[in-house]
Amino acid sequence: MNKIVRFIFFGNYFVGILAVALTVEATYQLRLPFNSLNYYLLLFLAPTIYYIYAYNKVSNQPSATNLRTQWYFEHKKIIGWSQLLLFVFCIFLSLNLFYQNYQHILNLPALYWLAIIIIIIAGALYYGLLPRSFLKFNLRNTGWLKAFVIGFVWACCANVLPLIMLKIETGIGYHDSVLWTWLFIKNWMFCTVNAIIFDIKDYPTDANKHLRTFVVRYGLRKTIFSILIPLLLVGLISLGVFADYKGFGLPQVLCNVLPFMLTIYVAYSMHRRKNILYYLMVIDGLILFKALCGIIGMQFVH
Repeated sequence: MNKIVRFIFFGNYFVGILAVALTVEATYQLRLPFNSLNYYLLLFLAPTIYYIYAYNKVSNQPSATNLRTQWYFEHKKIIGWSQLLLFVFCIFLSLNLFYQNYQHILNLPALYWLAIIIIIIAGALYYGLLPRSFLKFNLRNTGWLKAFVIGFVWACCANVLPLIMLKIETGIGYHDSVLWTWLFIKNWMFCTVNAIIFDIKDYPTDANKHLRTFVVRYGLRKTIFSILIPLLLVGLISLGVFADYKGFGLPQVLCNVLPFMLTIYVAYSMHRRKNILYYLMVIDGLILFKALCGIIGMQFVH
């Protein structure tokens, strides 16, 4: 069981599950038709491959203090073969998606192409995946900006990509800009808070590298009580205001409040040091919990 848990979480397969869960939540909340199975498989594989590649790239040496780095070092050959298989499958799905919808893809409006380009560039720059000979800029080295970039990419994954795929696969556009904008910002801020909490894990390493994340810049206690909890409280207040504006029912409001309340509790508990699996299972698990609550909340909407 321990090996299976490490494989799922260290191997970043849980990240693929999160991408699909957030997308399904957004699809329910925006009341959109579901995308094709081809797209959801691609959505699962792409972030999984991306994160495996990013971590495998920096895990060339054994580590007695970092269990995930040690896991990548010990399973380098298996990871290499699995990456190849996943990548081949990903290419097959991409070609199949293009073959079935190539006319719609080529005729996408310029605004959709701009969104695609921004997402790709943000994702590539975050882990410095572009060759240094091409571009030396790495968003991870900007410190405090890193968490907002992570949140932005995840919000795009949940709220932008489904609209692009809907346009490609069905030709349908989405026009409720008020609801979409609020859901996009909510996902952006929730995932940003999640990334700031996750940075607590890397506090000693980031401090040694002079990477000025929030926790390095302000310290653990100030990050929790002056940044994380206030951001979450602002999120709760904005949720209340928007729920009143849109006329949400009480069950729907409660379902959307629960993830914020649980995140406040987890943020408050972060003054005690945790192991790496806690971060991967509990901190990232907050995103899955949010997605499930959002989906359940929509079942009360008539």
